[in-house]
Amino acid sequence: MKKIIRTIIWCLVGLFVIYTFYFLWKQSQPEPEVYELVLPQKRDIQKTTVATGKLSARREVSVKPQITGVITKVLVKPGDRVTAGQEVAHIRVIPDMSQLNSAQTAIESARIELNEQQREWDRTKRLYEKGVISTEEYQQYETRLKAAREKLTAAEAAYEVVTKGASRRSGTINTTIVTSPMSGIVLNVPVKEGSSVSATSMFSDGTTICTVADMSDVLFKGHIDETEVARLRVGMETTLVLGAMQEVKVPATLEYISPEGVEQNGVTKFEVWAAASIPDGVDIRSGYSVNARVVTEEHKGVLSIDEASVVFDADSAFVYRLTSSPEDLSSQEWERIPVKVGISNGIYVEILQGVNAEDHLRGIKK
Repeated sequence: MKKIIRTIIWCLVGLFVIYTFYFLWKQSQPEPEVYELVLPQKRDIQKTTVATGKLSARREVSVKPQITGVITKVLVKPGDRVTAGQEVAHIRVIPDMSQLNSAQTAIESARIELNEQQREWDRTKRLYEKGVISTEEYQQYETRLKAAREKLTAAEAAYEVVTKGASRRSGTINTTIVTSPMSGIVLNVPVKEGSSVSATSMFSDGTTICTVADMSDVLFKGHIDETEVARLRVGMETTLVLGAMQEVKVPATLEYISPEGVEQNGVTKFEVWAAASIPDGVDIRSGYSVNARVVTEEHKGVLSIDEASVVFDADSAFVYRLTSSPEDLSSQEWERIPVKVGISNGIYVEILQGVNAEDHLRGIKK
């Protein structure tokens, strides 16, 4: 009986050892590689390039005063809509001492000259009435008197402009009232009441009171890499994707490509402009960050596959075609075949030669 029990135990030990070796051998065997199957399909393939930049108004002006002074009233704020000629600020004149002295000196000189011409004319008139001088000579003195009076009037008007910002001779012109030269939206107002402002002159750009832009005519201004610029042409249709509103797609037309590149961070880039057609109901703000997507080439209804299925080796392209049954996933067999590819959009690539729509091709590994 004991002999039978020992035999059974040794048999069980033997079976356990055999099973252990089998299990270890099984674990050491590589699992079969299974790949997804890809079928070529007809698609529309677009080759695109992207330029980055910002939106800005085509017409944008900085409103500046014609005189130096202090802001007494600001009549607009950023975001306000203004019309051409609308008042945006009032200024109190602070006369420049050199200009004031020059204006006072001009008045005194003109008054002295007028008094002198008046005496000459009075004397000439008495002689003319006695018939001593001719009519022609008398008219010459009369003309000089009129010129002297006009000179004094002009000097007094210049003094009023220096001290008050306007003169009675200028009529409706008042340089203490700053108006907008165009209709549009106020983008910014960098001054406030009490701020000192300077007039525009040949020595100074003057102080900006506000910036007005016509946001009904918007331009995209951006830059594109030198490797892409050769594929662009003026008149190409462009799609603008706004960083602040990703769901909004704004159509635009490329209208300018810079003939000269500029270096940015070691890369040469070219400036491009595109005229945007803002859809109704979309509120565009100046300075929005934008990606401009330009379709440089498009093929419609062409045979294509996932670009991940194509293997590139030097200047050649290859795919792996399934030679075994599509239903048998445990032992997939492939053959490597060369293909000729066309354009790619980064996801799908056009297949010109090498495969057809019925071929099962190797995709990504599961």
